[in-house]
Amino acid sequence: MSLEAQAFIVFVLGMLVLMGIGMNMAFALLLTGAAMAWVMDFFDTQLLAQNMVAGVDSFPLLAVPFFILAGELMNSGGISRRIIEMAQTWVGHIRGGLGFVAIGAAVLMASMSGSALADTAALATILLPMMREHGYPMHRSAGLIASGGIIAPIIPPSMPFIIYGVTTNTSISALFLSGIVPGLMMGAALIVTWKIVLKGMNLQDNPPVPMAGRLRATARAFWALLMPLIIIGGMKSGVFTPTEAAVVAAFYALVVSLFIHREMKIGALHGVLVRAARTTAVVMFLCAGAQVASYMITLADLPGVLGGWLGPLVENPRLLMAVMMIVLVLIGTALDLTPTILIFAPVMLPIAVKAGIDPVYFGLMFVLNGAIGLITPPVGTVLNVVAGVGRLPMHQVIKGVNPFLLSYTLVLALFVLFPQIVTAPVAWMR
Repeated sequence: MSLEAQAFIVFVLGMLVLMGIGMNMAFALLLTGAAMAWVMDFFDTQLLAQNMVAGVDSFPLLAVPFFILAGELMNSGGISRRIIEMAQTWVGHIRGGLGFVAIGAAVLMASMSGSALADTAALATILLPMMREHGYPMHRSAGLIASGGIIAPIIPPSMPFIIYGVTTNTSISALFLSGIVPGLMMGAALIVTWKIVLKGMNLQDNPPVPMAGRLRATARAFWALLMPLIIIGGMKSGVFTPTEAAVVAAFYALVVSLFIHREMKIGALHGVLVRAARTTAVVMFLCAGAQVASYMITLADLPGVLGGWLGPLVENPRLLMAVMMIVLVLIGTALDLTPTILIFAPVMLPIAVKAGIDPVYFGLMFVLNGAIGLITPPVGTVLNVVAGVGRLPMHQVIKGVNPFLLSYTLVLALFVLFPQIVTAPVAWMR
């Protein structure tokens, strides 16, 4: 057996065993990469350390901690709450209105933070108690909020797009543009699915809010609504790069929270910074560990092995995309979004490009598939957040998310069949 084949077996078995015993994903990637180096007689602690440093030594990755900080500031400074309150005044009186509030707020908040976990936590904390009080079935409510939360990785600014762009050397600005239309379509799919789900519910109607109340709520949310316009407008006009946009977002959220809304005191800033630093440390350590595994994967020519398996499909790009999406769906049931990007994107992208698939389109599809994995059991990180915040059993949340998971799968299939839905708007906007 060749060294490359042995390395491939070590990679697959190592990841399965280490994940099976519950080891942290960053450590699993690091140890698996070290084991591959040992098998290929390439083990060198200095080389491992250099790769770990190289995994986080990237200017575009600076956007990650700042977008994480912006999300924490939004939740602590009342920006997220004002978005939800505004949505409630406009659509809260419709039958099942709190569900439509959740969808609208999810889309708006996605255009500010780019973090599925942060948006889901904010939505669940505010809306789940209200939905419980108004007699909404908790499993359906939790499923809807979890599904709304994963719009954040698709609509810009998106942290997964940043990580994908850095990992595969794809234009982050183009990836951001590619997510606008699919993100809005995900919101539309949730609206249609929620309307279907509503038919079996017995819900009380809320009185409509007078127009004066709606305008007041919109005025209170003015500074929050201005944030995505500044971020996306600044990047589109070339005033700042995606990395600089993250700094602008964090600074803007800080100023609004401290001096305009005045809901966050200076003393609370320490806690916000600590939470942002902890989340950043997790993401960056994942990037460091994945770089070690990725380097060894390249040395073992695993992309070539996978390319040999998928080679017959290169002549049929749509079939190749369909097969890749099925593979990623299966991977998404076991891996979180960030490690999926770090491990498999550099392996799959060259095969897609060889088949003539647009790299930006492939990046959007890759991240979208991984985002759906966030609400796919058994791992389902976003499901865990909703279950924890709502104090609900996991099986109940999984049951509630199934209709929305199906609608997202149909959206994904639509993009596979008609790539122009993604590529045409990007070409027009660029």
